[in-house]
Amino acid sequence: MRRLLLSLAGLLVTGVVFGQKFEQLARTPPMGWNSWNHFGCNINEQIVREVAEAMVRSGMRDAGYEYVIIDDCWQGERDSLGFIQPDPERFPSGMKALADYIHSLGLKFGIYSDAGDRTCAGRPGSRGHEYQDALTYARWGVDYLKYDWCHTENLNPIGAYTTMRDALYAAGRPIVFSICEWGTNEPWKWGRTIGHLWRTTGDITNCWDCVIDHGTWKSWGILQILDRQDGLRIYAGPGHWNDPDMLEVGNGMRVSEDRAHFSMWAMLAAPLIAGNDVRHMSETTRAILTNREVIAVDQDTLGIQGFPYRREAGVEIWFRPLAGGDWAMAILNRTETPRTVTFNFRETYIFDDFSRRGTFFDRITYRLRDLWAHRDIGTTETPLTVEVPGHDVVMLRLIAPKP
Repeated sequence: MRRLLLSLAGLLVTGVVFGQKFEQLARTPPMGWNSWNHFGCNINEQIVREVAEAMVRSGMRDAGYEYVIIDDCWQGERDSLGFIQPDPERFPSGMKALADYIHSLGLKFGIYSDAGDRTCAGRPGSRGHEYQDALTYARWGVDYLKYDWCHTENLNPIGAYTTMRDALYAAGRPIVFSICEWGTNEPWKWGRTIGHLWRTTGDITNCWDCVIDHGTWKSWGILQILDRQDGLRIYAGPGHWNDPDMLEVGNGMRVSEDRAHFSMWAMLAAPLIAGNDVRHMSETTRAILTNREVIAVDQDTLGIQGFPYRREAGVEIWFRPLAGGDWAMAILNRTETPRTVTFNFRETYIFDDFSRRGTFFDRITYRLRDLWAHRDIGTTETPLTVEVPGHDVVMLRLIAPKP
């Protein structure tokens, strides 16, 4: 214990002088799994172990999902010196043992805390214990911290998140820092030097287009959250991502809605954090979550978010510039009714002011790759005509000729 206290004293000094975030993390949007959307507070170490094993067995790990993140309700009490302990009934083996097991599977370990004195579920938060908690997480082998914003009366968000950033850096273990401030104080304007990603909205829920009012807070459906991303793409890029919240794929929506949800999050260069019970998911859900062609769009190294090019009668056409001269294209049907969409590439010029990239369809012929059908469907030499079912998407990769 004396050594631990001396380490903490050292952190309090070095954190003030050298505080910063770990710059080489999250160069593409983080991918993983989080316990909250499906399990809520009903989480324990056996479930987490089984989920990690299922991520390997299902092919999720090999498709790029690497973080296994325990959300709220893992906490027990603080000991006599103020160090946080895991709930002894839910996590009897301790967090170090759990992290070691997850690492042994080739995965990384994530955990949750809150900038307030209590978490959203009423467990101990990190307020006043930031350096203690950061040191504890480092000793446990934590790789990712989701840091929430409940019970933060009289706190300044920039100051609170900077304090935890500095504490993590002082602890010495590279940890991805996820700012979960819900977009209330526009974290996209100040989060770049503090965290690796920041929530842009309140909590997601598993519906296509709804708002659920809980009294003091609201949950938002897929389209509601999508619409709240307008104007934010200029703030995101490698190492600093807009986070429209975790995935609801496999949590009860239609297959078409899951497919559209996953596609649009890829167009947004959003973190892909699954939130379903991967131990018991259907083959259809597994196929959506492990679609490597769509994941490749999300993980594109250029790191530029997509943007809506046209919105008309409930149908949206989005484009996203990709590394190597390629483009991603998504045709989203927000309505219940199937829509036939024709797009004449040769008569269209698309220029993205932010990335300073254009399509030049009059001079460059792109090959069209359907990312859900997994097949080529022609080129941009001729107009594209597709039928998009209700609450669904057609997603293409426009592949530029290579030298």
